[in-house]
Amino acid sequence: MAVRSPRQNSRLLPRKFLFIILLILVPICVISVWTYGQKISYFFRPIWDRPPQPFIHVPHYYAENVSMDHLCRLHGWSLLSQPRRIFDGIIFSNELDLLEIRWRELYPYVSKFVILESNVTFTGKRKPPFFALNHDRFSFAEDKIVHDVLPGEMGNQGSSHKDPFLLERRQRTAMDFLVRISGISYGDVLIMSDADEIPSPHTLKLLQWCDGVPPVLHLELKNYMYSFEFPVDHNSWRASAHIYGPQTRYRHSRQTDYIFSDAGWHCSFCFRLIQEIVFKMTAYSHADRVTHKDFLNFSRIQKFICGGNDLFDMLPEEYSFKELIKKMGPIPRSASAVHLPSYLIQNADKFKFLLPGGCLREPE
Repeated sequence: MAVRSPRQNSRLLPRKFLFIILLILVPICVISVWTYGQKISYFFRPIWDRPPQPFIHVPHYYAENVSMDHLCRLHGWSLLSQPRRIFDGIIFSNELDLLEIRWRELYPYVSKFVILESNVTFTGKRKPPFFALNHDRFSFAEDKIVHDVLPGEMGNQGSSHKDPFLLERRQRTAMDFLVRISGISYGDVLIMSDADEIPSPHTLKLLQWCDGVPPVLHLELKNYMYSFEFPVDHNSWRASAHIYGPQTRYRHSRQTDYIFSDAGWHCSFCFRLIQEIVFKMTAYSHADRVTHKDFLNFSRIQKFICGGNDLFDMLPEEYSFKELIKKMGPIPRSASAVHLPSYLIQNADKFKFLLPGGCLREPE
């Protein structure tokens, strides 16, 4: 029988240790990727992904008591002899409070509010037509509302649809027809945005009165989460304004390199009721972010809202480690309620959950 030399034994020993280490590390890595795959992917995003081409920012000049003629000229535009009509087109889910604020704020400047909802969520689950059921709340705008309900495609046996973005695109495409029958004409302004992406009145006035506005402009909106107490950044860009023409198509993606600076507000998950937040978490296109059942726990949601934390326990979507690290952790609170929608401030008691100090939500 051959006897191993001490040198051979010393070679076998590291191999055994290596095998044991691999036996431990491989399952840990598999479990970590399975559990925290999205977090790991987002953390290394600056390595595997490149940022889109930067927008060209169009300066935004505004101050109270300054004439529209002067403001147009500051932008390099001229004053029209008569204002353009504005059509505000949104697809709607369940953002009733924000919709009221939006329409009250924009009512004097908008000719038609074009709103489309569906009887199913983007995830293919049946939902009530929230706007139709609360139509009386918006009777102040009755003469301007163009509304329809799109029959949606249910998932198999009520389960989630395999591609929520397909249902979302279908609803946005259906908006083209609704906009066309709303009475819009070439040369009118069409706003394309979600209900929680609210352009400011002075943005609409410039689009309405100034000649020389680019035919397509994205709107840079200040980003908020849960309420106007938690400002995130100025990186909301999907809302857009169009001088309506034969090539205009309703979209929520990038359509031009030009973006109009500081053009309004985007308030994500800004709901009065925790139940409304749960509904959105399970209904919108990114419902796959609900990776654990406890994400929908009411007490957890309430705690995360007041702490300014991410409901899905995700890292920021950034393209550089510097920005990612800067935005990690809770969103810093703001005590400012300046430069917000005037209707919100005029009705602060009604909408106190959207203002500093109002993080506590009603359950349902």
